[in-house]
Amino acid sequence: MTSRSAWLDVPRLKVRRFAEIAMAEAPELAEEILREIRREYPHLPLVLDESGEPMALVGIRRAIEVFVQHLETAEGRPSVPPGVFQEFGRGEGLNGRSLDSLQAIYRMGVRLAWRRFADIGQRVEIPPPAMYELVDAGYEYLDGLVDQSVRGYAEAAARQAGERLRLQRRLMELLLAERHRHGDPADALAERAARIGWPLPARVAVGVLLRPAREAVPPAVGQRVLLDMEYEQPRMVVPEPDAAGRPELLQRALTGWAGAIGPPVPLADAAKSLRWAEAAVRLMERGLLPAGEVLYCTEHTEALVLLQPEELIDDLALRCLAPLAHCGPTHGRRLAETLLAWLETRGGAPEVAARLGVHPQTVRYRLRQIRELWGAEIDDPDRRFELELVLRAQRLRGALGVTRG
Repeated sequence: MTSRSAWLDVPRLKVRRFAEIAMAEAPELAEEILREIRREYPHLPLVLDESGEPMALVGIRRAIEVFVQHLETAEGRPSVPPGVFQEFGRGEGLNGRSLDSLQAIYRMGVRLAWRRFADIGQRVEIPPPAMYELVDAGYEYLDGLVDQSVRGYAEAAARQAGERLRLQRRLMELLLAERHRHGDPADALAERAARIGWPLPARVAVGVLLRPAREAVPPAVGQRVLLDMEYEQPRMVVPEPDAAGRPELLQRALTGWAGAIGPPVPLADAAKSLRWAEAAVRLMERGLLPAGEVLYCTEHTEALVLLQPEELIDDLALRCLAPLAHCGPTHGRRLAETLLAWLETRGGAPEVAARLGVHPQTVRYRLRQIRELWGAEIDDPDRRFELELVLRAQRLRGALGVTRG
C-alpha cells in the first residue's frame, strides 16, 4: 500500500472491523479454499504435519492471517510465511510435476479469498476503490508465495540432479572398470542403470574430452549419453553409437570441444573403448593426431595401431632400417620414402615416380641402392611387411614426407 493509497484513506475503525471479521473467518475460508482445490485437483497428495493437520490447510490459513494483519497495520509489505509454501514447491519438484499446476492452485485461492473479502468489505462499507486496491495487493502477495514455492522447487530439482549425477558416476565407474571385483557385473549394471532410468544398450562407445576452457559448460549430449565432468578430461558413454541421429546429435553438442570417441564395443567391453579413446587423446596432445575436434578412433586406426606400441615399433625400426644408418640424413630419408612408395604400390619405377613426384630414372637409381643395402632380404615377404610397418609409423610421426597416391 502506498502513502497515497485508497486503502489508507479508509477510516481506521472500518479497517479494524474488516480485519477482525476476516481474521475470524480465516479458518473457514482456508477450509473452503482447500476443499475447492481438492475438488479441482483430486490427485493432489495431502501431507499431514506432526499434529495430523493437513500442511496445505495450515499454510493457507497462515497466509490469510498474515495478509489480514498487514491490512490492519499497512506497514511495508506483508511477509510471506516461510517454510510451508517452499515445501509445496519442493513437493512438486520431487514428484516430477511442473510449477504450472501449483500456480493455478494459488490463483484459485486468491480468487476465493477475494470473493470472501469483497463480501466482508460490503458488510463494513469499505469504498470500492480501496477494495480494488486490495485485489492488487492480494496478487502482489501471491507473487511472494510463488517465489517461495519456486525456491523450494529449485532446491528439489538441484537435489534430484545431484543425486542422479552421483548414481550416474557409480554406474560409469562400474561400466568402465577393467575388472569387476565381486558379484555378477551384469546384475550390478542392470540395477544401477535402472536407478537412473538408463536402458542398457547392446553396444557403447566411450569418449574422452578435452575442455575448451576451465569453466566450460557441459555439452548438451542428452539424457541417454552418460557424461562425467568430474574428471580432468571428462568422460562420456554413448549408447548404440551408430543409432539413427546419434552421430549428428553428438556433432552438434560437441561443437567447440576436442577429444576422442573410442570404437563401438559390446557393453561388457566398455573399458576397451575407453583405452583407445585415451590413447587417441594422448596422440592429439603430442600433435600426432588432429587437434581441436572430437575424433572417432575408427577413422584413425592406422595411427592408433602403429603409434601406440612405441617401444616395439622403435626397436623394430632400429633393426629393419639399420642399412640406412650409414647414409646421410637427407639421402637416407629419400631412400626410405622411395622404399615405402615401392612397398605400397608394388609397381615399377613409373608408378613409384608418379607417387613421389620425381623422374622415373631417379627412382630406378634409388631402387638399385635399396637392393644393394638390403640384398636378398628385400624379397622376403616377412621383411617387406616389417619395413612397411615401421616406415608407415615414421610417416605418421612426420619423419617422412607424405607421398601422393
